[in-house]
Amino acid sequence: MTKLSIETDFKALLKAPASDQQAILAQVNEHLLTLSVQERVAWALQHLPNNHALSSSFGIQSAVMLHLLSSQQSDIPVILTDTGHLFQETYQFIDNLSQRLSLNLRIYQSKFSAAWQQARYGKEWEQGLDGLDAYNKRNKVEPMQRALSELDVGTWFSGLRSSQASSRQGLPIVEIRGQRYKFLPIIDLSNKQVHEYLTEHDLPYHPLWEEGYVSLGDVHSTTKLEAGMSEEDTRFNGMKRECGLHFDI
Repeated sequence: MTKLSIETDFKALLKAPASDQQAILAQVNEHLLTLSVQERVAWALQHLPNNHALSSSFGIQSAVMLHLLSSQQSDIPVILTDTGHLFQETYQFIDNLSQRLSLNLRIYQSKFSAAWQQARYGKEWEQGLDGLDAYNKRNKVEPMQRALSELDVGTWFSGLRSSQASSRQGLPIVEIRGQRYKFLPIIDLSNKQVHEYLTEHDLPYHPLWEEGYVSLGDVHSTTKLEAGMSEEDTRFNGMKRECGLHFDI
């Protein structure tokens, strides 16, 4: 496996038949499962195509991925899609971590301000799934796709974890999405392992963690975890879990 992972031309693999891609990536993922998260990142930075970039929501446990990537590539672009409706504490968390970890933060937003959108479309998050999907596409999906294009990203790192949602279970560490790689180095980490990483490196949870939030997005569609709720129920008023940034909506 080591020989394969070193000698495979991963840039050329993007143009190979799907069957060849699946066969090689299956072996690569099997190998990556034997590595620590730090070793997985090191492998990806060495073998997967430039340019590398990390997306971050600066959510509850985001400090793990921000530290994990920036400690190995200090200038890696960190892409934030800012809807203009994040919690005040989230913006403060962004400022604090950006300064502490010297992040190369790249902020992408809709071409229309939050106020302008609300004047034109109303409160779309209150207009059922169709309104919510339109809002997410304009404020999250389009800005992210623009970021990936403008930064010419060859490998997109993300901190998705299987335990966060049923939609994320079974995801591989590395996969091909379109003409780039998606790399999820902590996909199989438990909450306990995440806590241990944060503790080991003296990294903070998002400040709203202590107030009962387990997953964070916009103020208008994020709730605290209550008895009988799953983490998925705390997002988008319980109507859905994914915004479309990582999965089609």
